[in-house]
Order: sequence, then structure tokens, then C-alpha cells
Amino acid sequence: MATGWAGDGAVQDQIDATIKDGIKRVRSKLPKGPGLAHCEECDVAIPKARRKAVPGVRLCVSCQEARDREDGAASGYNRRGSKDSQLR
Repeated sequence: MATGWAGDGAVQDQIDATIKDGIKRVRSKLPKGPGLAHCEECDVAIPKARRKAVPGVRLCVSCQEARDREDGAASGYNRRGSKDSQLR
């Protein structure tokens, strides 16, 4: 139940918009084009199974994990804020 100036579905609308933005952001980072046989950062061979599972792959598992940790630290979403802060 929303209170104040917000409409009844405002909180859920904000949650839905946050999820949609997150999905767009992740999809925009997906690799495109042909995958690489060797990691572009450390030059380790990328296994054929990984290249098949992740079209356009450019990083080995280790480098991808390191990049994901870096990206996760600066995601920019305030997941601990109050509902009021999410409506601004």
C-alpha cells in the first residue's frame, strides 16, 4: 500500500523498472561477434566448451570472475534504502 503522493502501484512500478534497467544493463554487456580462442587479458586458451556455451566469449573464467567482482562492487543500486528513497 503506497502512501502520500505516490499512487497505489508506485512501489511495485519502481521495483519493476529497476529490474528492467538491470536486465538491459546486463544484456548490453553480453559479448557480441565471434568468440576468441585465447583470453584477451591473460592469453590463456579458452576451452571449446566455454566458447560454445558463451557465444562471443572474450575472457577466460578467471578473468571474467575478476571483472564480475569489479562490476558488482559498483552496481549503483541502493538495495538497503527505504521505500521512500526508491520513489525519488
